[in-house]
Amino acid sequence: MTGGAADLDALPAIPRDADGPVFRAPWEAQAFAMAVTLHQRGHFTWNEWAERLAKEIAAAKARGEHDDGTRYYYFWLAALEKVVADKRLVLADELAERKDAWDRAARETPHGKPIELPGR
Repeated sequence: MTGGAADLDALPAIPRDADGPVFRAPWEAQAFAMAVTLHQRGHFTWNEWAERLAKEIAAAKARGEHDDGTRYYYFWLAALEKVVADKRLVLADELAERKDAWDRAARETPHGKPIELPGR
């Protein structure tokens, strides 16, 4: 990797096509972008990230979770939550609070409408 660029070949099983990563939903692309941006800002090395993601995938497999490729970004997001907490980029209670706010907003938003979180 040079110049802070993300080495996608270092990642385990990333869904991709000839043009690069493939996302099934907007949140997947957003989670991807957050990890790449945090790496580019020097919060962790790409090797650290690849190892964290691999551990998350291995832990899911050890729990007996079947992965047909559709859960990849769930593992990505779980790894991202853990790395930002471990690096204290976001405090654990702040992360839990934001996840709860997201869950409430998602349940209260009518189908087909954008989910809006309360401002901070």
